[in-house]
Amino acid sequence: MVIADCSNHRIVQWKIGDTNIQVVAGGNGEGNRLSQLKHPTDVLIDKQTYNLIICDAGNRRIVRWSRRRGTKTGEILISNVDCRGLAMDDQRNLYVSDAENHAVRRYQINDEKGVFVAGGNGFGTSLNQLAFPTYVFVDRQQTLYISDSSNNRVMKWPKGATEGIVVVGVQENENALHQLSGPAGVFVDNLGILYIADSHNHRVLRRRQDTQVTVIVGGNGHGSAANQLNCPVGLSFDRQGNLYVVDNENNRVQRFSIE
Repeated sequence: MVIADCSNHRIVQWKIGDTNIQVVAGGNGEGNRLSQLKHPTDVLIDKQTYNLIICDAGNRRIVRWSRRRGTKTGEILISNVDCRGLAMDDQRNLYVSDAENHAVRRYQINDEKGVFVAGGNGFGTSLNQLAFPTYVFVDRQQTLYISDSSNNRVMKWPKGATEGIVVVGVQENENALHQLSGPAGVFVDNLGILYIADSHNHRVLRRRQDTQVTVIVGGNGHGSAANQLNCPVGLSFDRQGNLYVVDNENNRVQRFSIE
């Protein structure tokens, strides 16, 4: 797995069985040189080239970094974007959450222009608006799942739609499990089950297609015990179905077996 080690301004790699992590991008201090990163918030692997695509948030840019041994510098793909999260679809379109424009943009590789595919209608709570979106996930139908952070909701945005659908995140008088606080990482599995890092509630939620929402990790207050989280942000799964959670304020990644 590759991890955006935000405050150390680097991307690290860890393999099961390893006792040490390996720095694969950055790690040369905070800065804007091509050998440096500044508060990276997300990273993905281009499945065609195996290059890293990095959300270099502090430098307002998206950077491509080869995984070939000895690579010392990255290459700027997109500049001047307030990026927070990344996703890539099967056609290698790149989706970027553009926080300051309250939108998600879609880019083709090596094209800096990009187009709004969700939001872009100013800050707000309407179904055609977002408010500081962070993480984003795209499925095989190019449907987007967006952590609409300041609206405390997760939006489902079908391809070509002019507005989204609130899938989790409702009014305060509703079921507490449907309330979010600072949602971050989102992931949808092959069965259409949605997983959400409910960051400020220190838990991970699972929403089945029948809309049932349950806590699967955390939910025991913020802390560093084995059954606690402290502001989780990123989520991913391995081929065996194990869930990995970036437990941000505890400066650790935790693995959980999920039933």
